[in-house]
Parts: sequence; C-alpha cells; structure tokens
Amino acid sequence: MKKTVSVLMVFPLLFSLAACSSNTNSEESSSPAPQSTESSSSPTGETDNSVSNSEVSAPESESAEAGLKSLVVYFSWSGNTEHVAKSIQSQTDSDIFEIVPATPYSDDYDTVLDIAQQEQRDNARPAIANSIENIADYDVIYVGYPNWWGDMPMILYTFFDSYDLSGKTIAPFCTSGGSGLSNTVNEIKDLELNGTVTNGLHIGSGSSSNPDSAVSEWLSEIGSAE
Repeated sequence: MKKTVSVLMVFPLLFSLAACSSNTNSEESSSPAPQSTESSSSPTGETDNSVSNSEVSAPESESAEAGLKSLVVYFSWSGNTEHVAKSIQSQTDSDIFEIVPATPYSDDYDTVLDIAQQEQRDNARPAIANSIENIADYDVIYVGYPNWWGDMPMILYTFFDSYDLSGKTIAPFCTSGGSGLSNTVNEIKDLELNGTVTNGLHIGSGSSSNPDSAVSEWLSEIGSAE
C-alpha cells in the first residue's frame, strides 16, 4: 500500500518540474538580443576618408542603406561647397574626393566669374588634376558644386564625361548666393541617362558654414539618412 502511495506522489512532482522547465525556456527564447549602441559613422571632424592625388582610398564606407558604398565628389572655389561636402561625408560615412582643376582658378571673384562665363560660351571641359581609380566600387555618388551663371562649373561636365555612372544613384548638391539649383539637376539627368538622379540640395552661401541640419533633412528625404 505504501509503495502505491509513493508512486502516485512522484507523478505530480515530475509534472511540476517539467512545467517549470518549459516556462524557463519560453522566457529565454522570447528575450530580445542585445543591441549595439555604437554608431557606424565617425564624429564630424574625426573621419578622414579624403583622397589626395590620383586615387580614392578604399575604407569600407557605406551609405545608410546597408551594403551601398558611397562617395562625395565636389568642386569648391570659395570653400562653401566644401563645408557642405564634409557634412554629407560625416553623416553618411562616405569616402570623399575633391575635384582639383589642373589650371587653378584665380582668387579674384570677378575674374573667376568672367572665366566661368567664357568657359560656358566655349562649352569648355577644363582638365581635372586628379582622378578616381575605383569609381566602379561606389553605388551612391554625392556631387557638389557652386552655381556659376545659372549652371554647374564646366569642370563638372569634365567629371561627368570622364566616368561611367551607369546604374549608380547620383545626389546633387549646390551652393550659391541666391540662384538655387537652377536647371542643374535636369542637366545631370540628361548627362546620366543610365543613372538615378535624386532631388538636389541647395544651401545659400550664408548658411554653408553650418549646413548639418539642412543636410540631415535632405538625406532623409532622398533615403540616405542613417
């Protein structure tokens, strides 16, 4: 009789232990995995993905869209476009390339305006002193320039003539005193029929020294925000 009672008492105990084990496993499997709090982008001013001379360096920089490698290309005469370019680089963790004229432009503003106007009349293609050897590695190209006489500087046309951007996303940005983007975005679309050209960003010269907020809003608009 005692042996029968002992056996009957064992079954509820085993059932209770099995239920506890099942609940424990369920809670562990439903717990979220820990999330990293580190940002993939480097702080402004601390990242130097810039390139000198002939070749773009090849750190694994990517746009906010996972797996897309990005490059900021810009020409800047006064430094305004450079400020915006570096803000974009910082916020997208892109590589960066400055278009350097083989023949430097004058430091005098009026002289540069005259030269720019003459280059437009001549449909000139000013030579670029440096080059990008690994342009094929990039999926997204941010292209920056000042607005000269309602157009891109003609050295930007040299850039677009020099590289095959087929299948790439091209995001134009520009600085000017008040001319805006003019027709430059459509010009780039005509030049790059096999690429995807996003809406452009214009920043006035007076705001170019502190462009981060405008850049962030634009990147979000075109889908490149982190």
